[in-house]
Amino acid sequence: MSKLGNIGARLYRGEVGYDFIGKRKIWYGLSILITITAIVGLAVRGLNMGIEFSGGAVFTTPGTSVSASEAQHKAESASGGHQAVVQKLGSSALRIQISGLDTKQAVPVQEELAKDLNIPVKDVNTQLVGPSWGEQIANKAWLGLGIFMVLVVLYLAIAFEWRMALAALVALIHDLTITVGVYALVGFEVTPGTVIGLLTILGYSLYDTVVVFDSLKEASKDITKQTRFTYSEIANRSINSTLVRSINTTVVALLPVAGLLFVGGGVLGAGMLNDISLALFVGLAAGAYSSIFIATPLVAELKSREPQMKALTKRVQAKRASAAAKEANQEGPQDEVDAEDADGAAVVGPRQQPASRNRGRGRPSGKRR
Repeated sequence: MSKLGNIGARLYRGEVGYDFIGKRKIWYGLSILITITAIVGLAVRGLNMGIEFSGGAVFTTPGTSVSASEAQHKAESASGGHQAVVQKLGSSALRIQISGLDTKQAVPVQEELAKDLNIPVKDVNTQLVGPSWGEQIANKAWLGLGIFMVLVVLYLAIAFEWRMALAALVALIHDLTITVGVYALVGFEVTPGTVIGLLTILGYSLYDTVVVFDSLKEASKDITKQTRFTYSEIANRSINSTLVRSINTTVVALLPVAGLLFVGGGVLGAGMLNDISLALFVGLAAGAYSSIFIATPLVAELKSREPQMKALTKRVQAKRASAAAKEANQEGPQDEVDAEDADGAAVVGPRQQPASRNRGRGRPSGKRR
């Protein structure tokens, strides 16, 4: 068995473990700090909305010797100061996005770009996107997100309980906030591909959370009939037993996404891959984190406030205190005897008898000779 597999088996059996629940305030503080950073980045820098949402024009050119930065400068100059985003397609072709252009403005900009880039006008492909279409896409995205959240809460409330549904909802909002905040800080363009990525990470995040919740549900069955563990301790054992599985599934999912982000987007310069892969990469990592450090500790905290769980905690603590006191009483006299033996002092008890009585008892009975 591999080293990781051996650790996973020991975690599953409860032989080793980490106190995730006991240190939950640390994870809460870290999550709050990351979330505040994301919100500040979103408020200060805002989202770089693509033309699919803001409206504008997309110009695609054939191969040219003009660099992307030079083409961006020429495009902004030709459009009268409108923001332009230029991406390389292949080795030399260009994709120029200029937001805020209408139909009347697009034609003069197309002609000016062709002139500046030394390309025939007919070879510059132009696509116009109206702001109304982008607004419809945004509304449908919000509607789909809302429906997804409602269905998730209903399913978890029925399959598990409302506390787990609430914890899963908090974890999902946590993942979305961090992902959107990273988009604002990095400055990547928000496109329909971004929306697809955001909806996809919700499924991955929910998967990790449900795996831990299912283990917790099974382990906490008839929990009030025993006095060995509290609910928080069982929740902590559930996290540890599924920890290696969560790590393995997350790493396996992140590897191809990292290839899309760093190779496809960074090396090849594919714009749509950047939009999807960044959302997936950040969302998958945040989802794995939230399922372990946010969702389950929050469930344990909410569940521990129940009267039944409070009574269980008192019984467990009372039993442990009684066992500790009994063990101390049993070991105390023996420790005292051992200490006296070590110091060479007289030993009390049946091991020490007067010398005369020992000699008398040691001599066989009968007449003296």
